[in-house]
Amino acid sequence: MDIAIFSPSSLFSEDDIPTREENTDSEESFVERKHQFPGMELIIREFSFHQLNANLLWPGTFAFAEWLVQHRSCIEGRRAIELGSGTGALAIFLQKSYNLDITTSDYDDQEIEKNIAHNCRANEIPVIPHIKHTWGDKFPNSDPDWDLIIASDILLYVKQYPNLIQTISFLLKCCKPQDTRAVSPTGNDENDGDVVLPWPAFLMSWRRRIGKEDELLFFNGCEKAGLGVKHIGSRVYCINPIENEMSETKT
Repeated sequence: MDIAIFSPSSLFSEDDIPTREENTDSEESFVERKHQFPGMELIIREFSFHQLNANLLWPGTFAFAEWLVQHRSCIEGRRAIELGSGTGALAIFLQKSYNLDITTSDYDDQEIEKNIAHNCRANEIPVIPHIKHTWGDKFPNSDPDWDLIIASDILLYVKQYPNLIQTISFLLKCCKPQDTRAVSPTGNDENDGDVVLPWPAFLMSWRRRIGKEDELLFFNGCEKAGLGVKHIGSRVYCINPIENEMSETKT
């Protein structure tokens, strides 16, 4: 897998110097910061470095959190799984704010799971269920039933797009929807103007800028896999099985 070189310090001002703690068990170095989310402050421990960029709390996470607050109906009553959870901050925010039934997931790495558990305890919530899974590998749960998948800023590694699409497609097509609500042609509920998602759905926020050709590789790959892609505003995308849309249209 290609490794992206990124300095966490570029996200913070020079006078914002975090406190470092050393984990003597794993000899990993961490930084712990207070982050402002809508309506609350979270304490999030991040790796100083992680080869898969699971150490960073990307700025897009905060924008996605704001969007979800504004469109709360998208997550109400859902069973959700987050892909590429990293520090677990977004899942912690959603669980703490809305008691969302959510599971975190990231690369098959023990340190990521341990750090998410640490952050849950630091923010006084029960440890969120976590699944270690590398995109494209056999999914640990053979019969998943999450009706909402969420992710933010996960299109970093272009070579991983086919594996990511394989995982998304598996999760969406395995879900047995309990509701048949669909996104209207405008992406909005014609009654109250709010966004309405299909069941199941993959809701992705993509704030980091990559080449247009790379973006198209992902979105075209989704369509080739039988997944419909709809931009529903603020660089948030709804992806769901096309076959579901067709059956809903017929009914």
